[in-house]
Amino acid sequence: MRAIADARILIMATDGFEESELFGPREILLGRGAQVTLASPDARPIQATVHDDPGKTIRPDLTIGGISVDDYDALILPGGVRNPDALRMDEEAIAVIRRFAAQGKPIAAICHGPWLLVEADLLRGVRATSWPSIRTDLRNAGAHVVDEPAVTSGNIVTSRNPDDVPDFTEALIAMVERVPVAA
Repeated sequence: MRAIADARILIMATDGFEESELFGPREILLGRGAQVTLASPDARPIQATVHDDPGKTIRPDLTIGGISVDDYDALILPGGVRNPDALRMDEEAIAVIRRFAAQGKPIAAICHGPWLLVEADLLRGVRATSWPSIRTDLRNAGAHVVDEPAVTSGNIVTSRNPDDVPDFTEALIAMVERVPVAA
C-alpha cells in the first residue's frame, strides 16, 4: 500500500482540457503531499477551457514521449472536449494508457476523458460514467454505464463532470492507497 503523500501521479492533457478537471485534482493531490507531473504531446504551455471559453495555461513537466510508466503510481485523464479528442488520435498517448492498464495501475478519467479509455479498449465489462453525450460511446465499447459522481471498477475511476471533481479525486486517492506497491 502507498500513502497518497508518497504517491507519484501523472496527468496527461493537451489544449482544450476542462480547467477544473486538471487543476482541481492537481491541487487536492498536491495538498495531500503527492507528487504530480503533467505530460503533454510537446513542451509548450497548454490552454484550458472553462466550458467553451479560454482558461488558464500551464506548462507540462514532460512530453508524452518521455513518460516512463514505472515512475508513476496512477494516471489522470481530464476532460474537456478538445483535449481527449486530440489525445485519442495520439498513438503514444494511447500506448501510455495501455501500459498503465497492463501494470494494473489506477487510471482516472473524468467528463470526456473516458473517450481515451474507449480508444485504448479498456472498458469491456467495466462499470463507468462520463459526460452524458459520450455515454453511447462507452456502451458501444462494452462498458456498463451508470450515472454516479465517481465510479470505481477494477483499476479504473470515471466521473461525469466538473462538479464531481472532489468525489473523483477521493476515489482515485482511495484506489492509490489500496493498490499494493511493487517490490
